[in-house]
Amino acid sequence: MDSGALLDILGNENRRRILRLLARKPCYVTEISEYIGVSPKAVIDHLRKLEEAGLVESQVDDQRRKYFHIAENLRLEVRLSPFDFGAKSAYPASADLDLTRCQHVSIRIKQDREDEVSDLAGRLQELKDLERELSLAQRWVQGRLADVQNRLADAVGDGHERLYADVLASLADGNRTVSALATSLDAPEPLVDGVLETLREQDVVEQNGGEWYIVD
Repeated sequence: MDSGALLDILGNENRRRILRLLARKPCYVTEISEYIGVSPKAVIDHLRKLEEAGLVESQVDDQRRKYFHIAENLRLEVRLSPFDFGAKSAYPASADLDLTRCQHVSIRIKQDREDEVSDLAGRLQELKDLERELSLAQRWVQGRLADVQNRLADAVGDGHERLYADVLASLADGNRTVSALATSLDAPEPLVDGVLETLREQDVVEQNGGEWYIVD
């Protein structure tokens, strides 16, 4: 699902409260209404929007009563700093990802034994601890990113032209042409071209055959 649309859906406090409740257990409309203190009609409207977004699903029990539950595991990441703003599109959680491809992360992989309640309970706690550690690591990485971007901007600009740092980072990522740089930075090509010319005057970058490179 598009991250912008998901943010719009989650911007409503009552919809967030509904999702918190459904994350604990499936519920009927009347249960949700009583829990959040909102009329059943309003709850139905919120549930309709959540269903349309693919966040919740409904089923009918033996008494033909409709109840709702969370549809799937999703994760949404929002980045906001003096250098960047963006949101990664929601993506489903997966226990089958190949973590051996991660060059900078080392995680001990354990196999869960089926039907061993005590083992699974212990594994659940380990994964919760890992989730907290990863959250701390993300905060550390974000802080280091901001620090390096600040220092890079200071080194090549006046401390305020953060676009200089972004252009250099994009060059280091393999974007060589003005068009490719502008696309990766979501910036106008003339603006990127002006930054490159300024950096060339400072002997920070050079052009070769229509492509730009950081001077070694």
